Amino acid sequence: MSSRSAAQLRSRYVEQVASELAENRRRQEELAKKIELLKQEETLLTDILTLAERYEGFADATRLPEQAQDEPAVAQAKRGTKTSTKTSTKTGATSGTKEPSRQPLLGDLLLDLLAAHDEPRSAKDLRDELLVRHPGRTPTPQVVRNTLESLVAKGRVRRHKRQRSVLYTPVAPGDAGAQARNGA
Repeated sequence: MSSRSAAQLRSRYVEQVASELAENRRRQEELAKKIELLKQEETLLTDILTLAERYEGFADATRLPEQAQDEPAVAQAKRGTKTSTKTSTKTGATSGTKEPSRQPLLGDLLLDLLAAHDEPRSAKDLRDELLVRHPGRTPTPQVVRNTLESLVAKGRVRRHKRQRSVLYTPVAPGDAGAQARNGA
């Protein structure tokens, strides 16, 4: 093998290794972002599970901690209103006891953002506004859409379809029953 062909072979190997290293770094960054998104989704699902376990024993909705239908939990917490002090069937703890401070629920934040606008808003617009107003909260677009659809199912938000876009508006407190009767 001549020194020229050896140099060409070495040069090709160096280029190939450099290319593979660059691809490897790109893939590592991509996976790191996916891991971060999965951690956020895990946190959300853990919060949902915790809430579900907390209220598992409440078959009758009238026994749930008191909260006005038109008042988000965030506003109630800021006001200092105590929730029910009934004993939980699972943990034996009372819900009126002090718990570590928690972030407001994503659904409450989205409702507050929707209420601040007169026109319907897309999930993307709401997520963008959420990221600006609450930089500590970085839910994925899918988590925002799922939360909005959950609020639609609960009758707290109304869905509007315009061409290929889905937009959301808050339901006025008096409209919740009318929407449920109409099957909207």
